[in-house]
Amino acid sequence: MQFTLRKTEDIKDYVLTVGFILLAFVFMVSRHDGGLQSIRKVSVVALSYLERPLSQARVYRTALQTNEQLGQQNILLQDELNRLRSVKEESRALRAMLELQDTLERDLVPVKIVAKNLTGINNSLTINKGSREGVESGMALINSDGLIGQVIVTTPGHAQIMPFYNALFRVSARIQGSRAYGIVSWSTEQSSELVMNYIPQTIDVPIGSVVETSGYSNQFPAHIPIGNVIRTEPEVGRDTKKVFIRPYVSLHQIAEAFIVRYTPEEEVDQLLLQYDGLFQ
Repeated sequence: MQFTLRKTEDIKDYVLTVGFILLAFVFMVSRHDGGLQSIRKVSVVALSYLERPLSQARVYRTALQTNEQLGQQNILLQDELNRLRSVKEESRALRAMLELQDTLERDLVPVKIVAKNLTGINNSLTINKGSREGVESGMALINSDGLIGQVIVTTPGHAQIMPFYNALFRVSARIQGSRAYGIVSWSTEQSSELVMNYIPQTIDVPIGSVVETSGYSNQFPAHIPIGNVIRTEPEVGRDTKKVFIRPYVSLHQIAEAFIVRYTPEEEVDQLLLQYDGLFQ
């Protein structure tokens, strides 16, 4: 193999050329600093235009993450708010029931409503107390607002209630402050109303009057509020009128109540049986 050696003059030329180029570059930089500043400005502007969509994408992604976190927090706060409202409503109902228990002299059994069937004409409620706690068929179910219904059947731990929104429900009642007595039942024409029949047309029944149990049926104790009068209608061909009632109790909202331990007088029941036997 042969090596070609360059002359010293040629190498010196290359070194000098590179040196002059570097020196020229240094002079250019030192004399044209303003030009470099312009280049820097142009570069910064160009980079800002390039960075803008990227920054918007980052902001959008951050906003999505923040929105998701806020959505989760909103669900948790809404759930907590609903629980607080439920506790507040339950506390109000329990305070009202305690006040009722203090004012009434009757023996009351506190119960919770564990099931509701309010979709037809044979509506019913189920409570968490039964014969083991002294709950018997025929007893009334009430709360601080008024009458709810009547016990129909019992088991040791539960009882079935017929509420006033039932086609078979009947209760002897009177208009408070008057001698107007009648039978209250569920109005099939207006599902949210009760109707009181057999009221003479000669008796004035003001709108807003309170309707309460009369105590004459030997099933319900007297003076349990039922509702207030909203209107009256005369019965065609009769000397009586219908009194329509808005019940005080909302069956869809109740959760706690009382069973009234009321035992009918046996002597009265025997008289009623004997009377019915006369026509059989």
